[in-house]
Amino acid sequence: MLAATSWAARLKAGLARTREILGSDVGTLFSGRKIDEALFDELEAALLSADCGVEATGALLDDLRGRAKKQRIEDGIALKAALKAALLERLAPLERRLETGAHKPCVIVIAGVNGSGKTTSIGKLAKWLQGRGLNVMLAAGDTFRAAAREQLAAWGERNGVTVIGQQGGDPGAVVFDAIGAANARGADVLIADTAGRLPTQLHLMEEIRKVKRVIAKAMPGAPHETLLVLDGGTGQNAIAQVKAFDDALGLTGLILTKLDGSAKGGVILGIAKAKPIPLLFVGVGEGIDDLRPFVASEFVEALLD
Repeated sequence: MLAATSWAARLKAGLARTREILGSDVGTLFSGRKIDEALFDELEAALLSADCGVEATGALLDDLRGRAKKQRIEDGIALKAALKAALLERLAPLERRLETGAHKPCVIVIAGVNGSGKTTSIGKLAKWLQGRGLNVMLAAGDTFRAAAREQLAAWGERNGVTVIGQQGGDPGAVVFDAIGAANARGADVLIADTAGRLPTQLHLMEEIRKVKRVIAKAMPGAPHETLLVLDGGTGQNAIAQVKAFDDALGLTGLILTKLDGSAKGGVILGIAKAKPIPLLFVGVGEGIDDLRPFVASEFVEALLD
């Protein structure tokens, strides 16, 4: 219970900026308010400021107006409850558990732009999987950036996890070797890092597609998960990243990281509207235990409790 309470508090703190915009802490947006267009205008401005996006905000407000009329909502507190229900309806479909038991090893490819928190998220994900009794290995597939290999090696040492890598060379070869090693050692999960890419760098995105093809050749049916790490502070650009990486790689899930109190968590609503790919994990800080599965009800409560 303590761990659950601690996580709820950390998630709430991680969404502090969004809570401030929506008036969750001080209640200025909802408390003591009557339902009129002025309130809806303020809510629209708040949702846009929270990075929810124009399309998602418009759809949410249309829904909320309909609920207010149907339920005869007359005050701001009741409208806030309706908003929580509407948000939950939109975010619940993004909720999915990471299941690794159907394959051994379960091969997970992690993608993302440089600076998104990709390598750190791999270390935290390895720790989370170990906590479920799984034997994890890592593949240092970002061979273009020495710092990435060193960072992954540090996480491997911290977690007591084997890291397969090499200086320079071809990322596909590294991952191919890692799959062989994972099979030989009976690993339950292999997590493969890839070089950070901007979605506009088409020739570099092709390198990641090549890694996926190498994985499929080494182990038919793999990779079993292709996850994109998103920086919670990138705003609406996160939606563009999701679309581009999904087109290139066929994403199976997302990891939203760096919800550190300054990021605007409303971007999840925009993703749910524009590209509803499952959000598997959210990260709220730099601690090794600061990555947890996304639970829509927890997220909405942290925003609007």
